[in-house]
Amino acid sequence: MKICVFGASSERIDKSYKEQSFELGRILAEAGHDLVFGGGSRGLMGAVARGFRQGGGKVIGIAPRLFDVGDILLKECDEKIITEDMSSRKIRMIEMSQAFIALPGGIGTYDELFQVLVEGQLDYHHKPIIVYNVNGFYDRLLDMLAYTAEEGFMRNYEAQLYHVCTEPQDVVRLLEETGK
Repeated sequence: MKICVFGASSERIDKSYKEQSFELGRILAEAGHDLVFGGGSRGLMGAVARGFRQGGGKVIGIAPRLFDVGDILLKECDEKIITEDMSSRKIRMIEMSQAFIALPGGIGTYDELFQVLVEGQLDYHHKPIIVYNVNGFYDRLLDMLAYTAEEGFMRNYEAQLYHVCTEPQDVVRLLEETGK
């Protein structure tokens, strides 16, 4: 299965996030999955891609032309797709993937996560969406989504569009259960 992983490109984060992202990538690759990601060499994007490489998975990087300079993009991608802009990148990543995982990240990661949630809500896809809640990173966002539903701005079934995992083995199990 081609799994799209969204995540931070920042190097200013605690190394435990990178370690857990690397481990997730390795375990997913060993389970027979391939990676579709934003192509970055740094942060959690780079860590998960290196984990996939170590686990023997194929790595497909998709990035806008703007980032195709210097060492921003991971050189070890099996396939590199360059798009004109960030919107085209996101569309391509979503089209190519059979499942989505959101690692911790900033506003770019939130944008990608919410895009796949909205498309799932609108029945544009029925692909699994997993929030990988490393170190409780997403606790506040998950609380906000619960509050959104409580206040009537989101229906309760919409909270079932995504799954939350804290361990890589749970991610693999969930993909096997929901990704068929």
